[in-house]
Amino acid sequence: MVVVDGKDMVFGRLASQIAKSLLNGEEIQLINAEQMVICGSPKMITERLQVRRRLQNKGTPEYSPKWPKLPHMLVKRMIRGMLPFKTARGREAHRKLLVYTGNPKSLTPEDKFAKSTVRKGIRKIKIIDLCRLIGYNG
Repeated sequence: MVVVDGKDMVFGRLASQIAKSLLNGEEIQLINAEQMVICGSPKMITERLQVRRRLQNKGTPEYSPKWPKLPHMLVKRMIRGMLPFKTARGREAHRKLLVYTGNPKSLTPEDKFAKSTVRKGIRKIKIIDLCRLIGYNG
């Protein structure tokens, strides 16, 4: 089992490394998921997520994709998009991922994944701020 600390890490880069490790059969626990950073204009990122949350299947809206507001659930759902979830291999890999807000079990992170922090002056938004903009009250 690998413990990864997401504090001040670029979400896309770390998530792709996590997805590859999950497909290789490793179990991963991601802590401090709410502190991960998405690079880009905060306004554009928020609008894109809100559009995605509003999409509904016209015939049967209850079968529409669900996009959560909770930070740890949103991160897990976005990593799921990087896995072949419609296959048994992808669903099994997704089950091996645990995502936490904060560090609930006082886990010590390992330095297995490359540190991809954000340079100063780059526009960015943290996952917790993104969730608050779409309606999370935590």
